[in-house]
Amino acid sequence: MPIIKSAIKKLRKDRKRTILNKKKKDNLKTLIKKARLDNTKENLSAVFSALDKAAKVKLIHKNKASRLKSRLSKGTPP
Repeated sequence: MPIIKSAIKKLRKDRKRTILNKKKKDNLKTLIKKARLDNTKENLSAVFSALDKAAKVKLIHKNKASRLKSRLSKGTPP
């Protein structure tokens, strides 16, 4: 456990961020799976938007987002 006051605050902040990031990542994975099973225009649009937002806040790497978008738009399983 941290002793320094600022380190204690950082730990508290990091735990909150970890929880939020996990929720966002789980939601993203769910959308991707849904799009793979049912490749409709609405699903693809939702996934593309979620991937772009995740890459923007550096939840995932921008190249990973591009790769997933490319594979999903092809319609073939990875």
